[in-house]
Amino acid sequence: MGDVLAGIHATWEFDTDSVLIRFERGIRAPRLFQSLRERRIPHAALSSVTLTPGKRGTVVLHAVPRPGADPLLEAAAGQLKTDSDPYRLVLPAERGTLAEYYADELRALLGPDAAEPAERFMVAAPEAPMRFKAYDGRASFDGDRIFFRWFWTGASTAKWKAGDQTFPVAELSGVEWRSPEAFDGYLRLVPRGAESTGPSAVAGTGHGAIRPDAAAGPPAAGPRPTQADQDPAAVIFGLGYGPVHESLPFAAAVLESVRSKQSVPLAAAVPVGAVLRDPAAVAERIRHLGELHRAGLVTDDEFSAKKAELLAEL
Repeated sequence: MGDVLAGIHATWEFDTDSVLIRFERGIRAPRLFQSLRERRIPHAALSSVTLTPGKRGTVVLHAVPRPGADPLLEAAAGQLKTDSDPYRLVLPAERGTLAEYYADELRALLGPDAAEPAERFMVAAPEAPMRFKAYDGRASFDGDRIFFRWFWTGASTAKWKAGDQTFPVAELSGVEWRSPEAFDGYLRLVPRGAESTGPSAVAGTGHGAIRPDAAAGPPAAGPRPTQADQDPAAVIFGLGYGPVHESLPFAAAVLESVRSKQSVPLAAAVPVGAVLRDPAAVAERIRHLGELHRAGLVTDDEFSAKKAELLAEL
């Protein structure tokens, strides 16, 4: 489409295969939007598009993502307030006709799998390095490891005894995020083989037990502590410590990294038989390869090499 639709807190740019959402950074914009800055949403990541009346003379264009397509919403697990939903574009009511036009255009571009959960993340998470200050420690993430450094003023005795923690992403199966706007908000890492205890668990598919040393994660023996303030694999939130706009993008970035470590190797994800003479089958495999490439799961070199391999089978 190549057009732009400006709303109250964001602007949507419509491309041929995606929507680029640029968020405003004004003082009235939700802080999560300011933190995200911009996000590109492939049409294939969307399940539906709605246009509804909003508050005080506005309309709301809402692009609903497929379950499992966006690591940010997967980490949020339904805890985001409506006004902080990055898929809602609020516009003055007089732009309702224009918004309806774009809603119809987007609906026409939804893929055949729109009603199905996504098999992988299709929207990029915020990029590492990232850090934020929780109530009992400082959390940081460099893309490969998560570090928890405890504060003597807030950390429990159990965490002080365990010492500062380092968690390799490859040894995690998921992330639990409880909104700091809840009474007992926290960010908890789920080691492989550990049983999830939180209500907003987002677990991966990895198996096996984590075997950390004294400086890399909580002891492997025994059950995980029920309370996050006693778990060295968790940081807890408080007023002004671990706000949504800092802790949720952090959780999403970790979750995306965990899932990417668990992804199927390219040779298995895009199998190539000894002979492929059916052009339709080759086209389908190239399409799937392109999706992996756009999602960042396949490098440019891998994409070019595998595509050439597929074309050679014709």
